[in-house]
Amino acid sequence: MAAKQDVGEVCAKKQEDQIMKAAWFKKQGAARDVLMVGEQPKPSPSKGEVLIRVHVSAVNPSDTNRRAGRVGHSTSGLVIPHYDGAGVIEAVGEDVTDVWVGKRVWTNIGSTYPILGTAAQYAVLPEENVAVLPDAVSFEHGACLGVPAMTAWCCLFSDGSIKGNTVLVTGGAGAVGHYAVQLAKWAGARVVATVSSDSKAEFAREGGADHIINYRDQDVASRVMEITGGDGVDRVVDVDLGANVTALLGALKIGGVIATYASQAEHFPSIDAYGAMRKSMTLKFVLLPMEAAEQRREARAGITQWLQSTPAIHQIHQSFALEDIADAHEVVEAGQKRGCVLVALP
Repeated sequence: MAAKQDVGEVCAKKQEDQIMKAAWFKKQGAARDVLMVGEQPKPSPSKGEVLIRVHVSAVNPSDTNRRAGRVGHSTSGLVIPHYDGAGVIEAVGEDVTDVWVGKRVWTNIGSTYPILGTAAQYAVLPEENVAVLPDAVSFEHGACLGVPAMTAWCCLFSDGSIKGNTVLVTGGAGAVGHYAVQLAKWAGARVVATVSSDSKAEFAREGGADHIINYRDQDVASRVMEITGGDGVDRVVDVDLGANVTALLGALKIGGVIATYASQAEHFPSIDAYGAMRKSMTLKFVLLPMEAAEQRREARAGITQWLQSTPAIHQIHQSFALEDIADAHEVVEAGQKRGCVLVALP
């Protein structure tokens, strides 16, 4: 009888090991209407993949847009949301070195949105979608990195070194903007940041911004020209092209670059074509999943080097339990957060 009980316990344990707690949605809509939390089958890594025990997942606007079905986002079937997270690699698939097993990592996206994202106890991703998380960086801070830090990197360094440049970061207290400020200073640039309040100004200054412009009561282009002695900035990292394009043209140096990663105010912004020609400017659009694989590799390596060489600032707005994931999505959608919104996995 005892032997039979032991066998039963073993079978139950095996079944338990094959499930995980997760959040998911099967149709798009409002967070509270479509997000579910419960048990799902634990995934297994295939060729070229790693299995991550996720400790912390992060919620980005791209995640809430995907769930809500906003412009450019569609899906079918079950989706476990979230691009970004941090945890420990527990297993690897074929063609992946087992040196990865036991490594602390942060995740970042590849060329497609993951169907099985990080809002679960376990996630499977291609090997190229993880990077080593330095021991001094917590899982909470590691989860903040993926989309924001890699977007900032691609905006700043896609054309090479920015050492000695003057860089304008719009939204210098935002998730991408604050990483852009820190990375630009680390790379040897002079940084001008725009903000909308005194508290955000202080936060941007803590990140290393040399000059702060409150765009609510200062003319951005005029103030940039004062700061630069009439030269303008070499590069812009921009948070909202539709709202900012006129000011940015006025602030840009001849031959300068505007790298933008969003245009919430106007999805179809207009631009003064001849004004842009007179500046001989480059307008670069950055959407992280569409960036070349080599660019993303460089971003991962550069961010890791930055983390290892300087005390980075990672701003956490609020952290939620997995059961409260709908609350986390609603906070992001409210648009008032400062920093990263996290979901802790049990």
